[in-house]
Formats: sequence, C-alpha cells, structure tokens
Amino acid sequence: MAEISGTAKLPPSGDKHGEAGERLWVIFVTAVIVLLVAMVVYTSVHWGFHPPSQVETIDSTSLHKGGEFSEANLGTVIAPDGSALVRVVAQQYAFIPNCLVVPAGKPVTFRLASADVVHGFIVQGTNVNAMVVPGYVTTVRTTFRDPGEHLMPCHEFCGIGHQAMWARVRVVEPSSFPTDAAKQKAVNCAS
Repeated sequence: MAEISGTAKLPPSGDKHGEAGERLWVIFVTAVIVLLVAMVVYTSVHWGFHPPSQVETIDSTSLHKGGEFSEANLGTVIAPDGSALVRVVAQQYAFIPNCLVVPAGKPVTFRLASADVVHGFIVQGTNVNAMVVPGYVTTVRTTFRDPGEHLMPCHEFCGIGHQAMWARVRVVEPSSFPTDAAKQKAVNCAS
C-alpha cells in the first residue's frame, strides 16, 4: 500500500469563481426585491394623491336623504336609447332592491353605492364583479344575452350577517320588461 505523506497539498478552501457568482446572485436578488418594494411604495403613494380618473365620490351618510340613490330611484329605468340603468344601495346585510329586473340583449349600467362598509357585487354566471366602497359610486357595464335569473351575493366580508346578503338579477325579454316610461319610475321584481 502506498503511504500518504503529510506534504500533500489540499485544495483551496473556497472556489473564487463560485463565491463571486454567489455574490452576484445575492446582489441581483436583493436589487430585484428592493425594486419591487419601491414600485409598491411609489404606486401606493401616487394613487393616494392622484386617484384614477372618473372616480365619483358620494356622501354615504346621506344616501337616504335624496338624490340619485334615494329610495324612489332604486331599481331599473330604461334610457331613451333603450339601455338600462340600475341603481342599487348595498348596506349591511342587504342589497336594495333585493331583486333587480333587466332586459335581455340591451346594454345595462349598474350604479352602486355603499351606505356603510365595503361590499362585493358579483352576478353569478357573468363577468360582472366589483367592489362597492363607501364614499364612492361603483359603475359596471354589461349586457345579458339570454333571459334567466342570476344570484347576486356579496362576496366581500361585511360583518356578522354577511352570509345572508344575497339578491337576484332577473333577465327578461325586452317586450315583457315592466316599464313605466311615462313616469320614468324605477322598477324591480316587485313592481
């Protein structure tokens, strides 16, 4: 057997190329993280001072006192161009009105306001999905192609009774839409 002498040289303790590569990766990853955090901070501050255009504000404490979201205006009205305008108030734990009726095949604009906390607005089986934030008017536009009925639950936790906050959207043929064009009165399923 060969004897190992004590004079043999051991390999260097660290690979200079490997260490340099690791340092570069650490610097790169740190720079990416700093960049992402800086982007989040910048956009948060920017949107805080400059909200997106076409944001409508509203006094949530006076919705019931009159104006666009007074009780008489809630529901669906047909505009002269044949499109439907639906006004809804979300409050703990109900949508008012709780059953909406809209014509099939016509453009529909939902305008929603919250009387108290953040609520979710989703019409199941469609692409209608928005948040209803106190102090702002939420506007959603869509067209329902076929008659039918869709559930409309609140999908943002709004308090202890959140699970019971449901409404319905009934889509009907335009010929059977219960319109009161002479009075321009808002209609809903109960009308």
